[in-house]
Amino acid sequence: MTLDHKLDYKNKALCKVRTITTFLSLTPNKNDWKKNIQEASTFCIELLKQFEKNKYTVQSIRIVTNRFGEYLNTNSIDTAREDLTFLTQLLDAIESSDIRIRFAIGEAKTKKEIQLLPLLIKEFGDLCNACVNIEPDEFGILDNEMINVAASTVKEISRITERGEGNFNFTVNFNCKPLIPYFPASYHQSKLGRQFVIGLETPDLLLNALQSVNRTLDHKNHNEKYSAYYDVMSTALNYHAAEINNIIKNSSTNSTFVFAGIDSSAAPSKDCTSMASIYEEMGVEYFGSSGTVEASSLLTRVFKSVKDIELVGFSGLMLALTEDTGLAQGSINSHFDIRSLLTYSAVCGIGLDTVPIPGDTSLNKIAGLMRDTGTMAYRLNKPLTVRVFPVPGLKAGDLTAFESDDLCNCTVLAVP
Repeated sequence: MTLDHKLDYKNKALCKVRTITTFLSLTPNKNDWKKNIQEASTFCIELLKQFEKNKYTVQSIRIVTNRFGEYLNTNSIDTAREDLTFLTQLLDAIESSDIRIRFAIGEAKTKKEIQLLPLLIKEFGDLCNACVNIEPDEFGILDNEMINVAASTVKEISRITERGEGNFNFTVNFNCKPLIPYFPASYHQSKLGRQFVIGLETPDLLLNALQSVNRTLDHKNHNEKYSAYYDVMSTALNYHAAEINNIIKNSSTNSTFVFAGIDSSAAPSKDCTSMASIYEEMGVEYFGSSGTVEASSLLTRVFKSVKDIELVGFSGLMLALTEDTGLAQGSINSHFDIRSLLTYSAVCGIGLDTVPIPGDTSLNKIAGLMRDTGTMAYRLNKPLTVRVFPVPGLKAGDLTAFESDDLCNCTVLAVP
């Protein structure tokens, strides 16, 4: 296909670097923490300058560690709190004045570690991004004991944090490999060594590409349109992935961090085009209407189409309900329900993400959502997560009143 001459896919303002994420390992020896964290932050800041020199906006820099039980003293909540306080002081001392350094303490591996998270998240907030990875047994049945512990943790975080917003910092992973650059699903394994990953934010780019090509497709049939949509979005995404890869190759940064690849997910936020607008530009009446699954499948193909660069993390379609203004409005308009979101997970890449549910949702129902999502993840061999927000005092159909800068307000979805 010949791209329309009006297509502005080379405009770097349309493709933002959501994150430069470094992965490193810490040990119980706190004397080494400062050196490791300083080296990671210095590397990120130097690479950020290279991106800015080449006209790309970098939104965040992040540091992810190995499992926190390998370096924090988890003997008690007090010892863990003491170590996280020390980490906070280290980060505060090296924080760049221009950009926030976000931090993830890695995965919780045991029941005891998971149960420490509610109080740690309440006290340390965005420093305490954490996940738990749930695996199946030899019969493909998920570890229900760990799922129940995780569901209890979600409920407890909801109970002790304002409006239940602490669950923004905790997720349950299914079939998720290390090196996801986005929080809180991100975790690292020491055997992998020091690495870094680039995560993108591309909804503005995708919408621009679709709008440009749609000007030429008035008399085309559905198959021809979808073929054109794939070509134009894939071309635009591959252009920027290659540009970013070249910047990294030519970077003058001297570091022990090895480039692991790009997470090509669109990664929408409150401050960019909604994924709902992407669907509408593809001819879907609204996100959640007939045709949503087909469009989701096509978008996933686009994100998987990046060539000559290792794809890591989700590299798929992200539908984060409370981080996307259009999806949030769709919930208010009753355009979809929680079962719809789970259905779309069959052809996309993240699962049930930032979904507000009634505050009195039972542990059994939350665990059931996790089992359904996890079963789909392993059955279809894709990474999926569950990050739900039981909102205290709210029932299905109520409107949230979140105060976090990261969250949109939307309708609380029923859990059937």
